[in-house]
Amino acid sequence: MPPLPTAPHFVQLHQTDHAAVRAELAAGLQARPAHVSPKFFYDALGSRLFDAITELAEYYPTRTEAGIFAQHGADMARHVPQGAVLIDLGAGSCAKAARLFPVLRPAAYVAVDISVDYLREAMGALQQRHTGLPMLGLGMDFSAGLALPGAATDWLAGQGVERAPRCVFYPGSSIGNFNPAEALALLSQARAVCAGGGPGGGLLIGVDRVKDTAILEPAYDDPLGVTAAFNRNLLLHANALLGTDFAPARWQHVAFFNDTDSRIEMHLRADGAQTVRWPGGERHFADGERLHTENSYKWRPDSFDALLHEAGFGPAAHWTDERGWFSVFFAPA
Repeated sequence: MPPLPTAPHFVQLHQTDHAAVRAELAAGLQARPAHVSPKFFYDALGSRLFDAITELAEYYPTRTEAGIFAQHGADMARHVPQGAVLIDLGAGSCAKAARLFPVLRPAAYVAVDISVDYLREAMGALQQRHTGLPMLGLGMDFSAGLALPGAATDWLAGQGVERAPRCVFYPGSSIGNFNPAEALALLSQARAVCAGGGPGGGLLIGVDRVKDTAILEPAYDDPLGVTAAFNRNLLLHANALLGTDFAPARWQHVAFFNDTDSRIEMHLRADGAQTVRWPGGERHFADGERLHTENSYKWRPDSFDALLHEAGFGPAAHWTDERGWFSVFFAPA
């Protein structure tokens, strides 16, 4: 008889500070140029719109990365020690990590996301399918600093895996939302997390690559307008959080590849001069003025390998698809 599943354990560190959220939004709107963090894309509707984006023919990253894992997963498993603790950053539905369980065979799974509430349902169902695999949901904003809290290390000790190798898993090219200096800081912190376990640990990370703009730009500006709706929905989320009076129909979606900085930029462009007001503040936007909502940096393999080395990792293994559009690296700590 298979073992009965143990309910996942949860540790909630992140608590929403509503005053700080309002202050952050207001500061970004009053800055010149105006900007809003891409984390504000993800209210309930925004999350569903992003799921729809990943189904678009033009949006290659999700499918391409999944194909790399499917084709090269067994080879990756030769680099990641069996019996490692798999630490999944920005885990969300946990689906990407779960597809690797059969080949990586982790001793424990730690899913890190800013909201444990979102993780509970996914991890509960996942535990039913993987009985006997200890699971921890860790609610924290790792973009503000990545380190395992004492409650997590105590949990690992309670499972008898505190000295197991640690594999930090960061798929989806989410590292692209950080500028190079921020990416270096996060990777350095990830290496410290890996080094806190036994020998053999490292970082398994997905990275989107520089390619022709005819491929890059439609992935962020699809003809159906799904990405445009995702971008404009940020304005509705700001209305709910800050009390702004954005009218989404008066803003146009803009996405382009900035070759100098090697990044896709997403903006919203004011369709006509308008003043956006909120309790305690306002910002006038001229016709055509932009609100910067996201960067997505693209890397060349040699440049990202150099970044991993600068963060303290050893020589990395590297896999790609047949078109060279996307890369997965394993960098030993």
